[in-house]
Parts: sequence; C-alpha cells; structure tokens
Amino acid sequence: MSNKACRVCHQPLFEEVLLRYENMPKSAQFFPTVYELEYEKGNDLEVYQCSGCGLIQLNNEPVHYYREVIRAAGISAEMATFRQKEFANWIQKYKLAGKRILEVGCGQGEYLIILHQQNVEAYGVEYGQHAYEAGVAKGLTVERAFINSAVQKLEHAPFDGFMMLNFLEHLPEPNQTLQGIANNLTENAVGLVEVPNFDMILRENMFSEFISDHLFYFSKETLISTLNRNGFEVLECNETWHDYSLSAVVRKRSITNLTSFQLCQQQLTEALHSYIEQFESVAIWGAGHQALAIMSLADLGGKICYIVDSALFKQNKFTPASHIPIFSPDKLNADPVEAVIVMAASYSIEVVDIIKKNFNHIKNVATLSGNGVQPV
Repeated sequence: MSNKACRVCHQPLFEEVLLRYENMPKSAQFFPTVYELEYEKGNDLEVYQCSGCGLIQLNNEPVHYYREVIRAAGISAEMATFRQKEFANWIQKYKLAGKRILEVGCGQGEYLIILHQQNVEAYGVEYGQHAYEAGVAKGLTVERAFINSAVQKLEHAPFDGFMMLNFLEHLPEPNQTLQGIANNLTENAVGLVEVPNFDMILRENMFSEFISDHLFYFSKETLISTLNRNGFEVLECNETWHDYSLSAVVRKRSITNLTSFQLCQQQLTEALHSYIEQFESVAIWGAGHQALAIMSLADLGGKICYIVDSALFKQNKFTPASHIPIFSPDKLNADPVEAVIVMAASYSIEVVDIIKKNFNHIKNVATLSGNGVQPV
C-alpha cells in the first residue's frame, strides 16, 4: 500500500481494503500499440476509505498527466446545451454578468468558449502544452499553469468566480489546488465545482467506475467537507447531468466581522458603570466564564464589593484578572449591599427568584439584558 493517509484530511485510511481489482487499465488515456502488447501489463487498484472524513479514494500514485484536462472526444451537442443552460443560470443567479471568471483546467477551451458567450470575461488555466496552444489558437485567454500551491498567483487574478469541472478527483494534493484557487479570487467570489457522483455509483452498483485517473470518489457529504476544509462555503450541492455529476456552488469564505462585539462591550461597560454609581455598595451574583469576562472587560475591579456564587470550589477565592473576592450566597446576609447584579447567564431568572425569596432585604436587583442593565 503506497498511501496510508487521506490526501484531504490526513487522517489514517481504514486498514481494510474496500475493493481490490487486478489487471486494470493503467489509465483512461493509455492505449498500447501492437508493438507494446508484449510488454504491456495492467495495474492493480485498491479502494480505501478515510477513517476521519469518510472520503473514498485510491491509494495508487496519480497518472503522469493528472495536471492536464483531456476531453478526448470534445463535448457532445447534448453536453454543450446542458453547459450553456448551466452557466447562464449560474451567472444570472449569482450576478456574475460582466465579471471575470476563471476555468481551472480548461483543456482546449471546450467549455471556455461556452462561458465566453455568457457576457463575462472568460479566462482559463491549463497545464497541457498541446491543449494550451489549442485554446490560444481559438482566441481564448489561457495561461499555461497548474495550481499546486496555496500562495500561487495567476497572471490575470483576481477573479470574481471560477469553474472546475471534473478535475478535482484527479489531483493528488487537492487542498493545495483549492487553496491556491481561493488565493486568486476576490472577496465573496463564487465557484462551480463538479465531480463524478459517488452517491449514484453506490446506488447503481457501478463497479466499473474505478480507474487510476480518478484518485477520489466524492459523495455529497465528502465533497462538501473537502470544499469547506479549503476555504469555501458551499451554497448548494446537487446531482446533475443524469445524476452522473455532483455540482457544488461555493463562495470564498470571508473573515467574520466581529467589530459589533466591540460596540456591545462599550455599551455594556457604560451601562454597568452607570448602574453601579447609583449605590454605595454593589455585589455580583455569578462567577461563570461570561461573568468573569465582563468583569475584566468592563474594568469592575475595585467597583464591586464582592462576588457570590453557589459553586463551592470558587468560594473564598478571587476572580482572575479583576481580583474580586468570591463568597457563598450567605455573604449577602453577613455583609449586606445595596444592590446585586445577577450575571448567571441562563440561570439569571432562577437566581433572581432565590434573591427575592431568601434575601428580601436587598431591594435593588438587576440582570444583564442585551447590552444594558435591567432592574427587576
């Protein structure tokens, strides 16, 4: 066995081989001549599954031409019509008209020509020298390259969208290629990724689908997880082309904007200070992780007399960072305060009831509400 770990998530493959086929074709594109028959021999294929992400895959080395897209018979009239409709719908739905779209692995430009007709700026990247030259001869904008690095930059980048059609399953390092694609996209760019549909292969018991060229056999679940792992949010994933393909529309994942957190923190800090300043003495009920964070971020050290909490292991200690002493709830009787702020998250209503029942001498009780302090 030449490969013992998943090429996508790097977890171990199950030791048990799912299938072992002997004397299989070396590749889908190798046809021996009469002079080679004496020496030509088939390969053995072993099919494994990742114990981590569940992806079905072969353990053999990739075919030598895996960087190239070879569409030996071009595309049929039915396929051309299907692609025209598919591209048009995708461009319309995701507002890509007039935008820069890249096809990764464009072959001789069979699909790039159709894309070029859809009111977009169409670009292609292809590694195969002959295919690249054929695409350029057709007047297409093609760069001869193969994306095998997460930091690789293409000549015409950045792009607003991309397509990769029945190419991902060939690649021995799909993570590097997908991350490299993302590195050449604008923020919120969308993509169309298609692979052979292993869900259908399973349903139909299509045992003849395994070939050395295809290292991966993606189900809907494993395709989504692979794309998610490499910087893409999957917007939709459907079976297409007579269910033979899985088609995923993806969006480049953007950095989550947490600036609103800072505004909320500022508002709550001001509300706490305003409430505390009304009284001579204030305690807080609750020393959970949210309460501890608020005390530190709102700079409540020195402004709160003490904390009460029912957890025995917290009592007679101090809050981290803010250094406020923590006691049992009995402290409210032994050392009364004018007001109590309840910071007990989902238990706050229950704690308010306890205070009203057992510490009714405390007339001012408040809870946190949104970014403010709410008297109860």
